[in-house]
Amino acid sequence: MSKLRVLSYNLHSLRDDRRALSQVVREIAPDVAILQEAPRRFRWRQKSAALARDFELVIGGGGLPSLGNLVLLNLRVRPIDAFDIRYPLTPGRHMRGAAFVRCRVGRSAFAVAGSHLSTDATERPGQATLLKQHLSELAEPVVFAADLNENSGGAAWRTLADGLVDSAGTDARHTYPCSAPRERLDVVFVDPRITVLSYEVVDTPAARQASDHFPVVVELDLPE
Repeated sequence: MSKLRVLSYNLHSLRDDRRALSQVVREIAPDVAILQEAPRRFRWRQKSAALARDFELVIGGGGLPSLGNLVLLNLRVRPIDAFDIRYPLTPGRHMRGAAFVRCRVGRSAFAVAGSHLSTDATERPGQATLLKQHLSELAEPVVFAADLNENSGGAAWRTLADGLVDSAGTDARHTYPCSAPRERLDVVFVDPRITVLSYEVVDTPAARQASDHFPVVVELDLPE
């Protein structure tokens, strides 16, 4: 078995305290960081590379092609290939997508996926259905992290959670907003073949300065 430390984090488009953000991620020291609201516009490659350097990680996939979903890795995780999808655009709404990276760590192969669903409840179910199709086609055990923009019980949440394990278990701590947490929008779902060792919502003074979402950290055991 190979242990893996995974971070899911909505970066709030880097609008907050960058020094605090870098401190938070470096202290978490993830093997895999699945990020939402990462650079997606002008000079996105350079901005993503700078972010990876700040976090002491390297780019695995995502960015503009996945509309701001970014997967960063440490050097013990080897990316094998990557691809992105985009959801159909509703006029007047943000275009959104998802990033996928197939990886190996030790003797374990796994797939990482990250997304950020719409704030519009009429859009989310369709996005979730398309995303679920791609997740279901992955042969490797999958680690999926996202800002779903809805709480458990919503249609998109139910679609994506089907057949996967919610790493939070019975821990329903809220992840948004940092100023007055009242919703659990940020999730990490994993393949049943993966063992969840721990789950944490990181609420520290630095985390409250770094973004409007708290980071979610899970420790996993991957099958070989």
